[in-house]
Amino acid sequence: MAEEKNILIYDSDCSLCTFQMKVLTWLDWLERVRLLPIKDPEAKVVAPTLTREDLLEAIHVVTPANKIHRGARCIRYLSLRMPVLFPVWLFLWIPGVIRVAEKIYQWISRNRHLLSRWFGCGEACSIMPAKKRDGDGLE
Repeated sequence: MAEEKNILIYDSDCSLCTFQMKVLTWLDWLERVRLLPIKDPEAKVVAPTLTREDLLEAIHVVTPANKIHRGARCIRYLSLRMPVLFPVWLFLWIPGVIRVAEKIYQWISRNRHLLSRWFGCGEACSIMPAKKRDGDGLE
């Protein structure tokens, strides 16, 4: 039986978010994560308790056991499942770090469209190709 994947729900209308998902496809060597855009109707089925506003505030991962992690806690959860991100996981488990990481994540999330413009993610980030994987919702 194939291992069920974690489902990462992200804002595909945000070029910074889409760029990060493209990077994630290259870091997820074991293909433990399936990417799902918020605008995909399946997102509501996968995470029925989350509103559209919840989903726009942060990335969310739904585990095979249907547990939901959001924001920095989502990053911490996923980093344990990707060997190259293991140091991130260790760092985020240092006492108190996750609280600071959540504040930083919230600030970035609120300002992601502005940050996308500042860093030129609309044009420059479109150059990076996503790794082709079955079932991912990258456009």
